[in-house]
Amino acid sequence: MKKVGEIMKELRGDDTQQKQALKMSIARETVSRYETGKDKVNIDVARQYSAKYDNPRFAITVQNQYTGTGPVLLDGENVDLHRSAIKEKTLEELEEAFNRLKKTSLAKPLACLEIYEKQDLHDALEELIEASTAISNLVAVVCMESDISYKSLWLDHYNYLISKGFLKGEMTTC
Repeated sequence: MKKVGEIMKELRGDDTQQKQALKMSIARETVSRYETGKDKVNIDVARQYSAKYDNPRFAITVQNQYTGTGPVLLDGENVDLHRSAIKEKTLEELEEAFNRLKKTSLAKPLACLEIYEKQDLHDALEELIEASTAISNLVAVVCMESDISYKSLWLDHYNYLISKGFLKGEMTTC
């Protein structure tokens, strides 16, 4: 699993750290510390990179490394990252999550669950997390290959949630 700094280094491409520092209005030494993992990237710099590069790999990695939660980008030796393979795996994970959730009762107060019911709930949540990881990888790969803006997709989604009254506030930029 790549670290935020490694992805930052990839994003700058052939540019020197000095050139990148000028683009981001930070010191060259700061770029170096971020890329080598000596310092955590601060939120303002992470947002700058996100705005400049609109890269799903960067966004997903930041979320995971800073919160210790959320989907990860699959990069193991047994993963097939072709969009068609990811699509099929996502459909499989969604079906498993759907079926598991359908069998899970949430009618009883959760504090009153028996041990076996709590295990069933835990298993259902794990299936949902597996589906979430598959979805995130599919969206990331397709956005990168098709030049569809990852940030714009999220902005559209947030605005939809606001328009339906599911989210308070105003979202004009990510």
